[in-house]
Amino acid sequence: MTTPEESPAENRTENRTEDRAESPAEPTVAPEPAAGPGAPLTGAERAAAVAALAKAIGAINANDIVAPPRPRDVDLPAADEEVTDGAATDGAVADGAVTDAPAAEPSAAEPPAARPVRRPSAPADRPVPLDDAQRRAALAAVGEVLAAGGAPAELAPTALAELGEGAAELLREDPWAVLSLPGVRPEHADGFAKGLLGPAAQPGDPRRAQALVAWLLEQAALRGHSAQELGEVAQGLRAQRVPDPEGALQAVLEDGRVMPFQEELPVPPGSHDEDEEPPVRTVLALERLALAEESLGEGLVRLLSTFVPGTDGEPEEGGAPAQPGPAAWAEAAAAAPRSAQELVRAAADSGLVLHTGGEAARAEPAALLHAAAGLGLRAWAATWTGQGRDALAALLPEDSPAAGRIGTLDGLLSGADVPRAVDGTLELDVLVVLDAPLLDVETAATLLEAVPDGARLVLSGDPEGLWSAGPGRFFADLRAARACPAVASRTPDFGPIGELVSGVGVGELLPVDAPDKEVVILTAQDGGEAVHRAVQLLTDSIPRALSVPPEQTVLLTPGHGGPAGTRALNAAAKARLNPGPGRFGGFDPGDRVVHSPALGVNLPGRVLDGDASGLHVELADGGRITLTPAQAGKLRHGWAVTAHQAVGRRWPAVVVVLPPEAAGQLTRQWVYAAFGRAERHLSVVHAVGPALAQAVAERPAPDRTTRLRSVLTAQ
Repeated sequence: MTTPEESPAENRTENRTEDRAESPAEPTVAPEPAAGPGAPLTGAERAAAVAALAKAIGAINANDIVAPPRPRDVDLPAADEEVTDGAATDGAVADGAVTDAPAAEPSAAEPPAARPVRRPSAPADRPVPLDDAQRRAALAAVGEVLAAGGAPAELAPTALAELGEGAAELLREDPWAVLSLPGVRPEHADGFAKGLLGPAAQPGDPRRAQALVAWLLEQAALRGHSAQELGEVAQGLRAQRVPDPEGALQAVLEDGRVMPFQEELPVPPGSHDEDEEPPVRTVLALERLALAEESLGEGLVRLLSTFVPGTDGEPEEGGAPAQPGPAAWAEAAAAAPRSAQELVRAAADSGLVLHTGGEAARAEPAALLHAAAGLGLRAWAATWTGQGRDALAALLPEDSPAAGRIGTLDGLLSGADVPRAVDGTLELDVLVVLDAPLLDVETAATLLEAVPDGARLVLSGDPEGLWSAGPGRFFADLRAARACPAVASRTPDFGPIGELVSGVGVGELLPVDAPDKEVVILTAQDGGEAVHRAVQLLTDSIPRALSVPPEQTVLLTPGHGGPAGTRALNAAAKARLNPGPGRFGGFDPGDRVVHSPALGVNLPGRVLDGDASGLHVELADGGRITLTPAQAGKLRHGWAVTAHQAVGRRWPAVVVVLPPEAAGQLTRQWVYAAFGRAERHLSVVHAVGPALAQAVAERPAPDRTTRLRSVLTAQ
């Protein structure tokens, strides 16, 4: 069984930077045993208590709850230690246990794509940044408080960034506020509180309960949930020995930082008496995630309601071209490839369209982009990665008017690719977003805010692939809500690899005919043998038999740790391909690396060299960056990566390594995504026995608790 930090069970946590055991920023005070809350409740008593709380919550209008201002909203000057708003901490999940590490630090060379790009507030509303002297004084004050509680001084910069200028005073008044810092767990916060408060630090302290509720919801967000059912949060508090979980929740809800919602549950027709109240569930959500899903619902409805189809006719007064009408769109659809005609027609008639399909189906959004640009519209497309951008551009016809109008989602949201109007919206008429299932709710909300009224938004992606690294399942919820036209591609992925991946998508692991060795399955007895076989394929067999060099092959494995995780595979690959002393913080010129500046953003590259300014890396998508020593400390070698680090990219050859410890945690979604990264050749080093076929047949994507579908239904 893998350790929590090595688990492949949840795709959104595969790409965390380092295990919390490797973090210097974690309190080391041993927690003081908490007093027991008294006689445990029976199951019926717990259910009754939760039901009573849910009934009380039913009288609360969540939209009327206004959260008080929080110290962490204070803006600070840019610094290496600063934690950007919206960045999630790194951790990994296994069987409900979460371990944390410090948040990945953004590189100054490129804005992180997975973080919401917030519109700036008015100057009068923005706090004055601290000057150097004020910052040093604030750091010293925070350090004194941390030391008094037995926590390491290394936490001071993070505490100042997260909690603001008044961090020292806040931590003295509420020691459990330290639980909001990356890498801190409840037992560490309890030890810190005991160090500051002595015997006054009790399990039932309201400050402790408030911090624990937020922590539980943040841990759920790391597992992909944008909300949690009331009973699950109460159970989490009970597991942390809070004496009165329901009463503590009631107090937390009155504070306003956690928002309650009651939603009707779907019932099969005829199974519910019309005279009875429909069944409901009560969920709790962090304010930022609740507002993001509400914003998403409003944005989607806005696009649908403000869209007005064009009319056929003469140019408008002043010479401005009219929006193309039905006849022009019909002509464009007829000229498009047959596989793309349905998508072109759908985009002609709606401001919001969903498109689903595999790798081969990406030619259809390319055809739509070409058609829209040919009609004189300001049409743009965005992909998750630079490689995806280049691949989509290659699908455009020669001399297409859409040439040069494809960028990355990062470039789109940062304003690097598409200009913005005075109101902050993008100056475009049609936006086609590929890899849409990778959008978490906050990034999706930011995207929707940027699309102007009356524009067409087409969201395209493979519904069987991995979901977002951040919370929510935006694309899946939108499909389930049936709120807009949806076009399912009928273009199959070609060749033996496409046949294998398509079978996995429907829950079948079928043998395929691969006369040119497009698919090779190898068995291994244990993790050590799996590493040996994988590196042999990377360095010898694949280059010799298929003429694919090692730099065009990637090793994929479920987790970072263990005998066949990315660390073990990368160490073995480096020893064979680029041995060296690691003179630049563990790296040598020529090392393949992957830089993860933010949750869900993974940039492969190659080390050039290093000097006093930092580590110089050439990115696979083009460009060069210099990583500070702190950033380079979170860099990973990149011969082997996890499936989630590989999303949005493909390689000529892929070797998927399945060690025995991953047997109980594989899912169909993970296998589908990993196998689908291969273009010409796929090798599977298989040490999980029948567990692979069982995972494909019986374990689809782990469910996520979200609110977006209910929000859309209520609009």
